[in-house]
Amino acid sequence: MPDHPGAPESAASQEATPENSPWLVEDPAPNRRFLVFSLLVLVSAVVSAGLVSWWLPSNPRPQLIWVGLLLALGFLVAEQLAINVDVRGGVSWSISFCEIPLVIGLFVAPFEVVLAAHLTAGVGTLLVRRVHDRILYNAGAMIFEIVCAFATAAALNQMLDGFGPSWAGVVAGALVAPLSSTLLALVCVRVLGRRMRVGAAVSLVLRTLVLGMVNASAGVIGYQVAVHAESGWPLLVLALGGLSALYLAYSGMLREQRDLEALSEVSLIVARAGHQAAAKPSLGVNESTEVTEVVGDDEWQVIADRIKDQLGAARIVLRLRFDAQRPLHTVVSGEDLPAEMRAIDSTGARADALLRLPGGQVRHFRRGDAAPEIRHALMRRGADEALVVPLRSGSHLLGVVEAHDKLSRWRGFGRPDVRLIGTMASHLATAMDNRRLLATLRHDAYHDPLTGLLNRLGFRRAAGEPLRRHPESVVLRIDLDILATVSDALGYAWSDRMVVAAGRRLRDALGTDVAIARLEGGAFAALLVDTDDESAQATAERLRAILAAPYPVDRLTVEANSVVGYSTPQSVDGESRSVELDVDALLQRADVALRAARTSGEHVRAYLPTMGQIFLRRFQLVTQFRQALETGQVKVHYQPKVALPSRQVLGVEALVRWRHPEFGKLDPDEFVPAVEAAGLVDALTGFVMDQALNRVRKWMDRGLRISAAVNLSVRSLDDANFPDRVAAALEKHGVPPELLTLELTESGVMADPQRALPVLRRLHALGVVLAVDDFGTGYSSLAYLRQLPVDEVKIDKSFVLGMGTDLGDLAVVRSIVELGHSLGLTVVAEGVEEDVARDQLAAMGCDVAQGYLISRPLSESRLEAWLQARTTQAKGLRDETVLTLLS
Repeated sequence: MPDHPGAPESAASQEATPENSPWLVEDPAPNRRFLVFSLLVLVSAVVSAGLVSWWLPSNPRPQLIWVGLLLALGFLVAEQLAINVDVRGGVSWSISFCEIPLVIGLFVAPFEVVLAAHLTAGVGTLLVRRVHDRILYNAGAMIFEIVCAFATAAALNQMLDGFGPSWAGVVAGALVAPLSSTLLALVCVRVLGRRMRVGAAVSLVLRTLVLGMVNASAGVIGYQVAVHAESGWPLLVLALGGLSALYLAYSGMLREQRDLEALSEVSLIVARAGHQAAAKPSLGVNESTEVTEVVGDDEWQVIADRIKDQLGAARIVLRLRFDAQRPLHTVVSGEDLPAEMRAIDSTGARADALLRLPGGQVRHFRRGDAAPEIRHALMRRGADEALVVPLRSGSHLLGVVEAHDKLSRWRGFGRPDVRLIGTMASHLATAMDNRRLLATLRHDAYHDPLTGLLNRLGFRRAAGEPLRRHPESVVLRIDLDILATVSDALGYAWSDRMVVAAGRRLRDALGTDVAIARLEGGAFAALLVDTDDESAQATAERLRAILAAPYPVDRLTVEANSVVGYSTPQSVDGESRSVELDVDALLQRADVALRAARTSGEHVRAYLPTMGQIFLRRFQLVTQFRQALETGQVKVHYQPKVALPSRQVLGVEALVRWRHPEFGKLDPDEFVPAVEAAGLVDALTGFVMDQALNRVRKWMDRGLRISAAVNLSVRSLDDANFPDRVAAALEKHGVPPELLTLELTESGVMADPQRALPVLRRLHALGVVLAVDDFGTGYSSLAYLRQLPVDEVKIDKSFVLGMGTDLGDLAVVRSIVELGHSLGLTVVAEGVEEDVARDQLAAMGCDVAQGYLISRPLSESRLEAWLQARTTQAKGLRDETVLTLLS
């Protein structure tokens, strides 16, 4: 007979397992509809019983009282010996032996006595087991069983009218009884909103008939042997003893099998929930519940229900500790737990006695013989008996499993129950510990270990869905400056403290619901949902002001500047249409805006499409640079330098030029910094130096001693092998080292003189001329300048161009000339564009002039034409050809 878990029934049925269960659950059982159905079944059964009682006259006699009591006892024993089989979907079936006492009743008692005995045993069992919500339905089903059995037996006996065996009607009635309850159960399944496959239903009916036939046959044989066989009662007792032994063995084996199934199912539930948690994207925002919740409430409820069904307990209580700072989370299956027992203390003086148990073994308590504090704890729970087992990981309490009041046939919880709940608790403790570790690993994977904020991966996950739901959102990129200075001066610990303090300020300013990430170093990102550009600008300014507040650092206060760039998911391309971007693209554009702000000297910048085009163009230039070198797109031009006041052509400065097939003529200030940042500066320097030395070699072959100057990047001074490459190039072209000048910017040399000194000294030892370019614009000191092995200084053209109109620039140029001469250096003036400036420089004693007055940078062929047209040749002191610029 079908029923809800925990209510054994008297109908024979098949055994179902989770793998082959025919039930398909669609929705929860509709309690109201089930109640109406139960009332309908009960009323129909009572009416049917009245009709059968009217149809089958009874013959009351005093001995029927003892017969009825014995039959009730038989039905009760059959109920208690029933083997319950749990069928998934909230319906259970039972294999019982109620057909045997029913057969005896059909032989010896009238309808009313058998009905009363069956109802007394069945309803009494349900009441003892506290199955109160299904009594109406089960009582109606029991009445229908007896009604169908007597009606079938009487009808068949009348039809046979003395033909055939006298027990034929009894067997037919015993078969119809379980069949009627089975068919009624199938109707109940539909009422409960569930469905069963037709094949499974047919198979269930056939197995019910087979088992009913076995039980009915056993009852008929037992009755015939006891009544008609000589000394039949001893034989019957021996047979019942053997059957009882077989039953006990089978029942124990079935219990072990069901225990293993329950244990496997609980483990699968936890493992499945673990896989789902591992695959679940981390939201990243306010993740305390994500980290601490090991399995969701639904999964824990299923586990509690499964333990309750298997133990046959009135109530299962799972108390689980997800967070050491929070109270135990309580899940209840079965009878309601008193409200005051849901949130109770597990530590301290007021801790509940059942939650302070040491170790991890199972305890079995009964109210009658328990210690006073245990008895008090059981009374508060409304339980007479309890199995309690703590869930522990080492010395840490992960939770407690409590099983209250066994719905026992004969006694309370037994040794198999203790063993089962102990094994389940061990599996749950291990699963909880593993899941907590998994949750910790997931948290660490998506969070920055220093600040506790999201990392880049966590920000990507946290911001993805909000960006799709809220197109009007803004991604901020915030860079905190001065960290490198603090770490260099005081160590990384202090710079880390500044980062932590900055992250805390951002979290306090934006709130816990805003996704904030620390990307790297002092770089942060934040997602502002439903924010327009104006609000984003105001928020960025506010965050800058908050981050600018002084930081206490090692008895000092340090003020840190910050730069903010932001972008929105809706950007406008060249065709003026909206383009939705993902998180990575928005971060990249916010970073572009931030770098644009830093370059322009601003503090806050919004992303503009033109910024992306600029950086995309720089990226194209970098990726195409090597090909440009190989295909001849990159050329070297030369700008002559002449001595003052003799106007003798002493050398040229090699300047790189790039004519791009798509972008046309490119300014060096555009592509050289990009090439340098991409780490391709060695290729560029090598190319220019090779072309310049090749040009010098050609001049030498014509008897001309004209030097070439090549600009160096500060990165070249970090390369200890660079002097070796210079020496190899000089040897390759056969050029004396004094005809090669290497120019370094003042800011590059003075940024870290100690690091540059070893390379400069090796270059100087080669005989190469070293020049400090753009002198006067940096922060060099005379002391450092004296230490550097340089041979000449080049006055920055900004001072030379202003000499004619600014007395300050004139004074600076004069001071540099005098300083250079006092240190024994050659002084070169760049940017000479007027005769007046040339004459003033010559009067000051400046050694060399370079600028548009003399010549613009020229290609190799045009330079040769310029030398022929603008210079005269004469023999020098060493028989070399000297070129002098015509006036």
